Amino acid sequence: MKAITVADFGMQPILSDMPKPTAGQGQLLVKLAAASVNPYDWKVIDGLLKGHVQHDFPFIPGSDGAGTIEALGECVSGHQVGDKIYGQFFTTPLGHGSYAEYVVVPQEGALDTVPQNISLEDAAALPTAAMTANALVVRTGLEDGPIVFIVGATGGVGSFAVQIAAGKGLQVIATASPAAAENIKQLGATVIIDHTQGNIVDQLKEKYPQGIDALIDMVSDKETFAALATQVKPGGYALTTVFVADEKALEKQGITGENFELQANANALQVITQLVESGALKLPPIQKVPLEKAPEALAQSRSGKTKGKLVITIGE
Repeated sequence: MKAITVADFGMQPILSDMPKPTAGQGQLLVKLAAASVNPYDWKVIDGLLKGHVQHDFPFIPGSDGAGTIEALGECVSGHQVGDKIYGQFFTTPLGHGSYAEYVVVPQEGALDTVPQNISLEDAAALPTAAMTANALVVRTGLEDGPIVFIVGATGGVGSFAVQIAAGKGLQVIATASPAAAENIKQLGATVIIDHTQGNIVDQLKEKYPQGIDALIDMVSDKETFAALATQVKPGGYALTTVFVADEKALEKQGITGENFELQANANALQVITQLVESGALKLPPIQKVPLEKAPEALAQSRSGKTKGKLVITIGE
């Protein structure tokens, strides 16, 4: 099968021929239609989990995908050959990911049937980004009225978080450039802060001198995140997905600061399926690239300039 591989940590991804995997006990063999690109993918290539989790080389990256079940291992229940599924195709040892024509995944993973109203390729864009967005908003515990500031709103997690927060009745402030502002407003943001026009901390203070109830941040560095967190009211939340929060310092400010890490499971993904099928969660702009262009897609993700989601198309 065709797959993207890296020979060792930090090496350049390349298109390779790899053996087609076989489903073992409790596993599903999935013929992939698409995989999505997440920052986690290139961070693992760089050695994020080196020394913590076993890795197999040549290493196939990728955790999110969508496809059709081609074969079942022994002792599998609740799935059938031909089922169209999506989710986090995560296995250990790492290195058997979704940037490939086929993947084997445990049946108890974060998997669900593809939402009826979207394609397999679009479904691949959902798992990590949408589950993370939902979990972040749920973590604040806020509904009906409070103000949340979403930094990095034009990315995958951010665009889903805007919709989910707005759906819970929150007043959503979001960062966006003028070109992206209208789209983010359509997703549910009521106020846009233009991150291309000066310091976003100063802009936030000017627009909301009374403070905000929660900060959800996907992009800021340590200094910017700490400065934004000073605008969170006592009892509020300051959450980051890029692990720049000084949780003890934020606790002294009277707010809950958290370096947020998703705990994915099938139940969490089923919530996303329901939101998509009900029309409450719409897909952000999706840029689709073929499997052989995955190295360029990883480089684009690494640059931090991706808007919406990058999806690698693999096959029918």
